[in-house]
Amino acid sequence: MSRQIRILIVDDEESFVRSLSFALRTEGMDVTGVHSGEDAFLAVRKQQFDIILLDLRLPGADGMEVLTSIQKLDISIPVIMISAHGDTRAAVQAVKNGAADYLSKPFELDELIHTIKTTLDQSQVALELDYHRRRDAVPANGLIGDCAAMSALRTTIDRVAQSSATRILLLGESGTGKALVARAIHSQSPRHDRAFVEVNCAALPEQLIESELFGAEKGSYTGAHQKRTGLVRLADSGTLFLDEIGELPLALQAKFLHFLENGDYRPVGAERSASADVRVIAATNRDLAEQVRLGQFREDLFYRLNVITIDIPALRARGEDILSLVSHFADRQAQAEGCRPIEFDSETQGMLRTHPWRGNVRELKNLIERLTILYPGKTISADVLPGEFHQTDDPHYSDGANRLSNTAHPQLQDRLDVTERHIVQDALEQADGHKGRAAEILGISRHALKRRLQRLGLQ
Repeated sequence: MSRQIRILIVDDEESFVRSLSFALRTEGMDVTGVHSGEDAFLAVRKQQFDIILLDLRLPGADGMEVLTSIQKLDISIPVIMISAHGDTRAAVQAVKNGAADYLSKPFELDELIHTIKTTLDQSQVALELDYHRRRDAVPANGLIGDCAAMSALRTTIDRVAQSSATRILLLGESGTGKALVARAIHSQSPRHDRAFVEVNCAALPEQLIESELFGAEKGSYTGAHQKRTGLVRLADSGTLFLDEIGELPLALQAKFLHFLENGDYRPVGAERSASADVRVIAATNRDLAEQVRLGQFREDLFYRLNVITIDIPALRARGEDILSLVSHFADRQAQAEGCRPIEFDSETQGMLRTHPWRGNVRELKNLIERLTILYPGKTISADVLPGEFHQTDDPHYSDGANRLSNTAHPQLQDRLDVTERHIVQDALEQADGHKGRAAEILGISRHALKRRLQRLGLQ
């Protein structure tokens, strides 16, 4: 699972660099040694390192100046300062200036290795925190339900999570909880203490997907004002979850296939390739085999992904799990609204159990949210359910609780439209008008959002 740690040693004592490089290579690390600040700066520009060992005393630019230059180039590379006896005060100042740690010569190899590993762990945590700050991460919930299909799914998740498989494909209708399954696989795997990085391929602008995944050098494209750390690097030694893999542009599929084959990738504008050890979990609600036939998805990428496949059951196939999920979402939404959970009379419970749930768990969650807002703490009867619950044979019905009858309960319809309009407008404001991100915030597809905008007169 693990790959070599890439280390840059910067010290003007050639014998010290030579002996330390030999010792670290013996420990399985990939080591590059240079003897000046200028060479260090050039090395960092040409190659990606996990950590830098930097001497405080260097010819020309001293270690403090080199530290500052490296931070300007890529502040995410942790630096351990190496100081001679009597330079402790300067080393402490270097830590205040952004170095991760320092060691005073002479030091034991065990002490150095411990410091390297501790520093890398702290750096990984910092990268993950930065990643989650940059995206509105939604906490995962547990897999709820005890039906046969869910029991079989749990067994499969446990086996796959503990296996050596690094390429996993999740199949299921929209709204079945593919992201939840991906998180469960990660949390039960040996990689659970590493990053879980999620990216929705459909939510990213096509021209930015490559730089988002693989990173980009400063100035490599219009608007690249600083170096971008890619999601692949953030997921190094952890899990990368690619939702809606079928939306990945054909032009990028070849590059992604190359990464899947050997773990190598090249950031946009970079001169050299980098590598990452990543478990890739891809998910789709599309028929990828049909997309291959239509020339919309690469056949070789399809077969590379289609090694370990997990089918996620639709909600309508989960029997009594439906009422367990109703209770779970009602409790959660009641906490959010500061009220008692809504309840359902026996007739309404029967309708919930037999509803086709074409939008699956996402449709159910949206329904409970809507009813809690309109009827906080009340017992829900069948007559206040949306129109499609009373028209189960409607051949035009295609979007579950997202589509309401225009003829049933006009007063309720008006109230629901007002509430829904506020929710959609708020999501659009959070997403700065970007419809793909707004759809992700709402937990619906872009097509469903488009239909909502048209129906609510927000186009």
